[in-house]
Amino acid sequence: MEGSFKGILYPARLPTFHRFPAPASVADLVQWFWIPEWNIEPGRSSRQHVIAYPASNLVVQGDVVEFSGPTTRAAYRDLTGQGWAVGALLRPAAVPLFTDHPGALRDQEVGMVLEGLQRAVSAAMTTPSVEIMHDGGTHRERAVEAFVAWLVSLEFVASEEALLANRLVDVITSEPDMILLEDVASRLAVSPRTLQRIAGKYVGLSPSALIRRRRLQDAAERTRSNPTADLAAIAVELGYADHAHLTNDFQKYLGFTPSGYRKAVGGNPG
Repeated sequence: MEGSFKGILYPARLPTFHRFPAPASVADLVQWFWIPEWNIEPGRSSRQHVIAYPASNLVVQGDVVEFSGPTTRAAYRDLTGQGWAVGALLRPAAVPLFTDHPGALRDQEVGMVLEGLQRAVSAAMTTPSVEIMHDGGTHRERAVEAFVAWLVSLEFVASEEALLANRLVDVITSEPDMILLEDVASRLAVSPRTLQRIAGKYVGLSPSALIRRRRLQDAAERTRSNPTADLAAIAVELGYADHAHLTNDFQKYLGFTPSGYRKAVGGNPG
């Protein structure tokens, strides 16, 4: 189970949250599976803020299945009552299974008629609550297994181009020294134009937007996890020209400054 909270702005405010790595059978299609569960007191809500990963998600929640397109800004969702969701963070190669135009679905959620997936995942997650209290989390494991089985049943084989799109995202998200489109193109031995076309087709965001998202996630994580770190040093380390450019990115995409975020995390962690 993956424990990182990268991309989540206020981890202390999370409900019960679990991540599960994708097994080899669907590793070309899914980065990981994620499952939040919550039980909020009547009359209260829990607001979850995220800088979403530069990818699309397929999410089962109750009797609904939604495809969430790539995001261009920080987002939040208010949780109330009792509930759960089971999501798959999709790799680029999986996107054509659900849409031919991911860029048209930026910052949007659209319903999907996938009754087999919905029934199988919901059956695992709606075990009577008394059983869930004592099952050691096996209901979550069963939900992921059901999701995986449904994906495998599609018998989808990713093309070489789709796998290149996966490698594009892998390089950008895992190699911090990749700060220019030309760097990534050289690393993958293709032209910048090819990367731009593939990113548009399989991700719905430009390579430059993917790089910017990774840097912003890294900056938020370091700002939060090391409250004494110098913000100007963080900016330089992550490839920003200076502290002002980091602040501008925070303000533009998150709606607050790095110092304001640091104060919010320190002063209101719950």
